[in-house]
Amino acid sequence: MKVVGIICEYNPLHVGHVRMMQQLRADGAEAIVCAMSGSFVQRGELAVVNKFARSEMAVRCGANLVLELPTPWSCATAETFARGGVRLLVDTGVVTELAFGSECGDLAAMQAAAQILRAPDFPERVRNYLSGGVTYAAARQMAAAEKLGEKANILTEPNNILGIEYLKALAEEENPLCAVTVRRMGAAHDGGVAEGIASASYLRQLLRAGQTEAALALMPPEAAQVMRRELAAGRAPVDAAALDRAMVCRLRQMTEEDFLRYDGGNEGLYHRFYRAVRQASSVEEICCLAKTRRYPLARLRRMVLAAWLNLEPAPERPPYLRVLAANETGRRLLHQMKKSGARVLTKPADVRALGGEAAALFEKESRRTDLYTMGYPKVTESVCDADWRATPLML
Repeated sequence: MKVVGIICEYNPLHVGHVRMMQQLRADGAEAIVCAMSGSFVQRGELAVVNKFARSEMAVRCGANLVLELPTPWSCATAETFARGGVRLLVDTGVVTELAFGSECGDLAAMQAAAQILRAPDFPERVRNYLSGGVTYAAARQMAAAEKLGEKANILTEPNNILGIEYLKALAEEENPLCAVTVRRMGAAHDGGVAEGIASASYLRQLLRAGQTEAALALMPPEAAQVMRRELAAGRAPVDAAALDRAMVCRLRQMTEEDFLRYDGGNEGLYHRFYRAVRQASSVEEICCLAKTRRYPLARLRRMVLAAWLNLEPAPERPPYLRVLAANETGRRLLHQMKKSGARVLTKPADVRALGGEAAALFEKESRRTDLYTMGYPKVTESVCDADWRATPLML
C-alpha cells in the first residue's frame, strides 16, 4: 500500500495544501498521513487555531490520519523540525513515502544540496563565513556554493530549505522513506494571493485583522466551515498579543545565565537577549532590540517562546504517536501501527501506560496547551487540561 507522509503546520490549511494532496492521490497515493505541529509552530508563534481544529480541516480536505508533532520539534530550527517530523513518520511503520512542497520542484538538485550539507567539513566552512557577521542562512548558502555553484541558490527559498532538511533527516534513518517533491503553487511563502491560492501567512493576517469573510472565502470550503465554528466559539484567531505581558513577566524573572540554554548556536546571543529584556516592555521591542543581520526575527521569536514555555531540547525521537484525527482508512492504518508495536496514543488516559519519557512529555505538552489557550479571544474557553479531555476526531 502506497502511504504518503506529509510534515505540516496547516496554519491554517489553504487551497495549495489541498491541491498537493490531490496531486499525490493522482500519482497513486492510497493514503496520506500527516505529522502536524501542535499548538506552536516553527517560526516561534502560536498557531492561529488549535491543533484539534487544524487536524479536522486536514482530514476533511484529503488526509486520512493526522499525528501531532510535539512542541520540542514543532517550535525549533528547520533541522530539528525536519528530523522530528521524519522520525515520527518513520516510526509509524506504515508510511512508505515522504512528500513535501518546494519552490524548485527539482528533487535531484535538492538531494545534491543535502549531500553537501551533510559533509563532515561543512559546519567548519559555514563557521568561516559566519565570522564575517552574516546570518546562518547566508553563511550556509555561501558554503554550499563552493561545491554547487549557482545551484546553491535553491537555499534561498524557505520550502526548498525545509525540503533539503527532510532529505538530510531521511539519510540518517536505517530504513529511509522514498522522497517526492511537489512544486509549490500559488502565492509565495509570505505572499498574498496568486493563482487563486492565498498563503497561510496572508490568511493569518486577514483573520487577525478581523477580515474574517475575506479569509474564509480564500480557504477550502470544508476548512472554512471548521474555522467559522472556531471563530464563533471564541477559540480563534489565537494571537500571541493577548499573552504579551505574561511572556514579558516570565522573561523578566530570568537571569542572564538562564537564557544560555536557549541560545542554540552558543554564539553569545543570550547576552544580547538578556539586555534587550531589561530595556524593553513588550515581546516585539525585545526582538527588535536583539535583532541583528545575523540573528533573524524567527530565531528570536523561538527563543522567546522557548523561554516562556521552559522548553527542553528535543529528544532523539518523539516517544509516542499521538492521534489527532482519522477517517476510516486512517483507522485501518492505526490498527496496523498498533499491531506492529508502534507507541500509538489514541486516548490521553493511555499515556500513563507508556510511562517514562512519553508520560513526562505528554504532561509538559498538556501544560503548554493550557498556556496556548490563554490566547483565545474568549477567555472562558481557556480552560485547563484540554489535552487530557480531548479524544481524536474519527470521521
